[in-house]
This record gives sequence, C-alpha cells and structure tokens, in this order.
Amino acid sequence: METAFLITIILLISFALLAIFDGFYLHLVRYKLYLHPESRNEHITHTIRALLFPLILYFLYLGSSDLAFYVGISLVAIDIIVLGFDAYMEKDSRAFMGGLPRWEYIIHLMVNGFHFASIAVFLVIKLHLTPDGLVLISTFSSLPTYGIFTGLVTQLIPGGILMGIFHAALMFKKPVAVYERVCKKLNCCQMTHGGI
Repeated sequence: METAFLITIILLISFALLAIFDGFYLHLVRYKLYLHPESRNEHITHTIRALLFPLILYFLYLGSSDLAFYVGISLVAIDIIVLGFDAYMEKDSRAFMGGLPRWEYIIHLMVNGFHFASIAVFLVIKLHLTPDGLVLISTFSSLPTYGIFTGLVTQLIPGGILMGIFHAALMFKKPVAVYERVCKKLNCCQMTHGGI
C-alpha cells in the first residue's frame, strides 16, 4: 500500500505540472482560447474540469466517509463525460490556429493519463475486495506515505480553486478586458502558432 500511495503522489505531481503548462500557459496565455468564438465551448469544458478538480481532490482523496467517496466518484464520472465533449470539439475549436498541434495532442494524452491513472491507483488503495463484496477503507493514518499524500492533495486544492476561478472569470467580458490589459503591460500574452 505504501508503494501505491507513492505512485499516486508521483502521478498527481506529474499531472499538476503538465496541467499548469497546458491548462494555464497554452490555453490561457499563449493561444487565448477564451478570445476565439470557435473555442468558446472548449473554454467552457476546460472551466468545468478546472472547477471539478479541487472538488475531486477534496471528496475522493481526502474524504473519509462513504458519502464523500461516492460524491468523489460521481465527480470523476462527470469529469470523464466533460472530457469526452472537450475531445470531440477540439478539431473545430482549434481551426483558428490550423488545428491542434501534434505535440499538444500528446500533452493532452499525458496530462489526462496522469490524472486518471492517479484516480485508478487510489481506487485500488481505497477499495478492498472481500468474500462479502467491496469494502471502502476509510483511514490510512498508520502509513507514513499517507501524510505526504494528504499534504500534497491539501496543497493542490487552493491552486485548483484559483485555476477554476480564473477560467470561469475569463468567460466574461470585463475580466477578459482586465486580463488583456495586464498582459499587454507585461508583454506576456503574444500568441504564436509554431512549435513550443
């Protein structure tokens, strides 16, 4: 079980780092998906997923009750459905930039792979198969890696909330105007279409 928690920690860190690069830098700084009418629905799916992430962390990973677990699993199911819509619309959404670059497609595969692999490994830890059926394990406090795991998850929640709020704010004209002014002053949001 210690090894499984360590694997989950590595997967969560990998996901968080790639999600910052993809979800923040590429989507909001470099390509400014929120500004393009054809990308509006993609930005909405990214916003929903950004808002779901801290909730999944809180209910699925930190929750100790059966109810919290079932809420967390429901949120994961919603996340998968929204991801399906996101993937379906991506071709049309990225028409303004000549389509989704292959390297960004690979990043999307990796970031979602790390995200869902961390959930899958955690489910292996959380669920115990007995002759009477599945049993939810509610506490892992005796394991040293559990403290590291909960510490990491707790640290990821505020960043996840901020990312969700930032995505949501960029769905409205006034925050977009403020963000664009700040970007112009800092000269940090020049969109390019080439390689990384």
